[in-house]
Amino acid sequence: MSEPRLKLAVQSKGRLSDGGMELLSKAGVRFAYGRDQLHRRADNMPLDLMLVRDDDIPSFVVGGACDYGIVGENVLYEMQARSRRYADLEVALPLGFAKCTLKLAAPKAGSIRSIADLAGRSVATSYPGLTRRYLDDRGISAEIVEMRGSVEVAPRMGIADAICDLVSSGATLEANGLAAFETVLESEAVLVRRSSSRIPEIEAVAGTLIERMEGVIASAQTKYILLNAPKDRLKEIKDLIPGSDAPTIAQIADRDDVVAVHAVCRERVFWETLEKLRAAGARAILVLPIEKMMA
Repeated sequence: MSEPRLKLAVQSKGRLSDGGMELLSKAGVRFAYGRDQLHRRADNMPLDLMLVRDDDIPSFVVGGACDYGIVGENVLYEMQARSRRYADLEVALPLGFAKCTLKLAAPKAGSIRSIADLAGRSVATSYPGLTRRYLDDRGISAEIVEMRGSVEVAPRMGIADAICDLVSSGATLEANGLAAFETVLESEAVLVRRSSSRIPEIEAVAGTLIERMEGVIASAQTKYILLNAPKDRLKEIKDLIPGSDAPTIAQIADRDDVVAVHAVCRERVFWETLEKLRAAGARAILVLPIEKMMA
């Protein structure tokens, strides 16, 4: 009997594809590249990739064609807002990349300044499900105008009074004379699965993969810091090290007044932090990346 293989759906190209493949690579998964552009087989663990459109991934997972999928929260929650068919999908792990924000925006020169001003108006969006639910939850009655692209031109073209669209830098809004006034959703890539009808043998493989992914994500946000500290200022220096619960203190050869401090920092280490450490008497300060991490 063949070994059960975990089937994972990933976007075929784009930010989610790049981020997902990088995450899998850092998690130690190696794929045998063949001629099939829709399927890739891992050669060091029972895992198969299905490379599909981002919008199709929830359907692949909820329908059982794939066990797990990497998808944007914006796509997942839009599908769930549109149809109860996707209610069985759940987030197994936030992945920390492909972050974006779904915002309501309106012309700067117009009269819409808050969500209350949308009452009786129209909103153009590629996310009608999320937009409708957000407005309904706040008791706002507005017409939803569904668009597939170029949503930001809708107010200028007289198609709608406002928009609800993904925003990154805000440059596109600025170029079209729009200003955001409400955040509907903060989104990132997530690993999704069905909340029911899961196969124990497949879940064992998924558990290993998720544990590795968690290690990669944790290490990306964590640094290893090494420094020498005078003993009489050790407490002050330890308090300055960000996100470190219990640094390792080691004696330095032929020095009674200085110790070596090694710490795993679970917060970002800024230049300002290093300057404060140096002002407190720390010397030979090194900040190093952590490649892998497991609790």
